[in-house]
Amino acid sequence: MKVQGKDYRTIWMEGYSVCMINQLLLPFHFTINESHTYQETCTAIYEMVVRGAGAIGAAAGFAMAQACLQAPAAGYQDFIANARKEIESTRPTARDLFSAVERVFDAGLISPARALSKAEEIADKNALDGKHIGEYGQELIRDGFRIQTHCNAGWLGLVDYGSALAPVYLAYRSGKKLFVWVDETRPRNQGARLTAWELQQEQVPFALIADNAGAYLMSKGEIDLVIVGADRIAANGDVANKIGTLAVAIAAREFDVPFYVAAPTTTFDLSCKDGAGVVIEERDPSEVLYIKGLDEETGRLAEVSVCPPGTQARNPAFDVTPAKLIKGIITERGIISPSRESIRKIVR
Repeated sequence: MKVQGKDYRTIWMEGYSVCMINQLLLPFHFTINESHTYQETCTAIYEMVVRGAGAIGAAAGFAMAQACLQAPAAGYQDFIANARKEIESTRPTARDLFSAVERVFDAGLISPARALSKAEEIADKNALDGKHIGEYGQELIRDGFRIQTHCNAGWLGLVDYGSALAPVYLAYRSGKKLFVWVDETRPRNQGARLTAWELQQEQVPFALIADNAGAYLMSKGEIDLVIVGADRIAANGDVANKIGTLAVAIAAREFDVPFYVAAPTTTFDLSCKDGAGVVIEERDPSEVLYIKGLDEETGRLAEVSVCPPGTQARNPAFDVTPAKLIKGIITERGIISPSRESIRKIVR
């Protein structure tokens, strides 16, 4: 994807360093974060310098490769095994993270060079998957469609193209007229800060809405389609995604708006029987109690309180949408129904 006329991926390696677009500073400042060690990459994943299931997976794969490159010859296996545990603890909900770490770890048992090659392969595949998701998903979008999305599942959420937004981008480039309703996505405002920024870069028409405005717009017939991403998809088709996704799906069912999930097959977890088995990450309550934005006088990011001092908060980062609320899942291998049978056939 292009940013200010230059081609970028969300994340890549230069030598032994991991480079990533710093999503914490968007949309106000575009900078590249560079992690020189696997520990620094772990910090970037946990602090959400990089976020989005596919991009997290690529980052974790690169971190595992860095650990293999850092490991001393004496005690090599113990070093990378401990590093693996550390990397896997950064974001417990995203399936792509665990898949990438496992594959790079196994390659690293052969050699650090194999680990690096496998990490690069995973990142390249994720970018290609995003393109294929866009190609299949754009067929769902008719000329004039108004599409709602939640959180950010654009190219910042994968290595390139994205998941939920990939169909939007390819449909728009094909000449279809469309409009995107962007949920702000509290508490971290990934929709307001990231999706809106991406759509501006692509010149796709959009408007930002409060998270609880979607149901009203559906009731007025102003939304034709919902596409969201996923952080983990269980074997029965239940989907874990950013908190608030469940509410959007319930409203879509009530007002007969097709609700689709877009995700590469690496996001499916066949070992997870259903949504009840998904570990839901609980993040720091401060994300709910405070909000960050741009101080226009200083040009710096500022944090302000949004509630009375001493207020308690709880901050589950994800929720689970039951398969029964999902019309279909858009993957790099086609659009499938959210059922055990369909998932078993496509995930390999």
